[in-house]
Amino acid sequence: MIEFLKISNMALLESAEIEFGSGFTAVTGETGAGKSVLLGALAMLSGARCGKEVIGMFSDTCRVDAILNFDNYTEINALLDTLGLPPCEDGVLTLSRTISRKTTSRAFVNSAPTTLSALNDLGECWIDFHGPGEPQKLFSKKNQLAMLDLYADNSALLEKYRAIFNERERVLKELDELAQSKSLSSDEVEFLKGRIASIDMVSPSEEKIAELEEKSRLAEAASEIVENSAMVSGLISGDDGALMSLASATRAAEEIADCTDVAKLLSERLRSACVELADIASEYDALGRSSNMSEEEIATAREEMTQWLSVSRKFGPTVKAVLESREEMVRKIETQSDVKATIAKLEEKSAELLKALKAPAESIMKSRKEAAKNLTANVGRVLLKLGFKNAKFEVLIEAEKEPSQNCGSVCEFQFSANPGSPVLPLAKIASSGELARVMLAIKTILAEADSTPLLVFDEVDANVGGEIGAEVGAELAGLAGKHQVFCVTHLPQVAARATAHLLVEKSQTETSTSVSIRKIDSSKDERIKELARMLGDRNSPSALAHAEKLLNK
Repeated sequence: MIEFLKISNMALLESAEIEFGSGFTAVTGETGAGKSVLLGALAMLSGARCGKEVIGMFSDTCRVDAILNFDNYTEINALLDTLGLPPCEDGVLTLSRTISRKTTSRAFVNSAPTTLSALNDLGECWIDFHGPGEPQKLFSKKNQLAMLDLYADNSALLEKYRAIFNERERVLKELDELAQSKSLSSDEVEFLKGRIASIDMVSPSEEKIAELEEKSRLAEAASEIVENSAMVSGLISGDDGALMSLASATRAAEEIADCTDVAKLLSERLRSACVELADIASEYDALGRSSNMSEEEIATAREEMTQWLSVSRKFGPTVKAVLESREEMVRKIETQSDVKATIAKLEEKSAELLKALKAPAESIMKSRKEAAKNLTANVGRVLLKLGFKNAKFEVLIEAEKEPSQNCGSVCEFQFSANPGSPVLPLAKIASSGELARVMLAIKTILAEADSTPLLVFDEVDANVGGEIGAEVGAELAGLAGKHQVFCVTHLPQVAARATAHLLVEKSQTETSTSVSIRKIDSSKDERIKELARMLGDRNSPSALAHAEKLLNK
């Protein structure tokens, strides 16, 4: 859920800071007061494209910041990881976006800079808009099918089908590539065999190449290591080396060691230095002996390294890349040696996979049909409450002729608002107000399965009033049991059902116009006055009494 929103210099709004709780939040205000500013701020944070026209007159930059909190943040953290963004700490996600007249617009997620595309991907996880600007979501057959599968809890069946489908697609792609590839000449086959042999001569492996690189470094520096190790050892432990002088110094120090505590401590340090220096000389002797390679060994190391460098330049900088190139060349030769047999094998594999798709496709079709039947009945029941007395809502299921990512079947939501009218696809018949109420009905039924935390409704109460408005409010309040719900509304019957109430007001002088957003749910009197205004007259005793009754109810 969203916990905090800060809007700066957006349209006519100079600044607003709003804290949100869970449940149902109503947004009200007079027509033209600027209620769309709040929706615009949320749209900005969810990755919507915005031009410089959203920038207000108070500065050169429009900025929106938000803090969200997720009870279960495993999924959002997985997406953040995919996008290369910092994870949520204790479920907290911070979002920020600025649009500037003078500089490049910027976006941040958990304080890390990001792209508009990443904001959009994240937006799909935390917010869902329903209103005149978002009809394409409900019109899309792909989205309709996703809603039906969500309702049917088909995730396991879909995963099984798509695993087989994707494997068949891989086989078909290989068949297509084989059909389009030209046959290799005998010279080309011999050329590939020669390249394979050059790799096999090196016989690369991660361990072998790491060992070869170490051996090569040693070969290039062997003589220098041997020479300088001997010099260091001689200067330390030779006849005129440092140890001889230290031995004399140690004897002199021992003569006075018992005179004072300081002298004793210094004598012990000198003795320790002698021991340490003798160890260093011994280790330099060992280093020189282990590095003493023969000319033949050095030549061999250089030759092997030259062969590996030649292979890596041709086939890839890593052992993995070289071996993958070898496998590809081997596959080409094997394929050319018996093209017909390879094609036959792949076609047989494709037929087996096609047959394997039948069972999960039938299971998915059966599940979707059952879910469509239940969804139709349940959405119809809610639509009746929302003022559609003779409406028809149907979910049409059809089998696909060819396998696809749709898993064997497709669906289409169809609707008729009036008796006698044919049932047609939603895109052909629904007005914006009808569409919003249809989406509200669907969301009400899908509330248990839909994991989107924040649902935003705009004009869901268009062209309704009275008792139907009260039902719209009741359904929104019911949705708020599983989601955080925002609704921009003109109906007092809807606003009265909200647990939180935001009032948008426009102020005008002779020279300027500004908008403000503030919470009024903590003041019963203010809320009653706003509901009375929505009823027709904020100063009318009867309107005030009706408003209080709505709020108490």
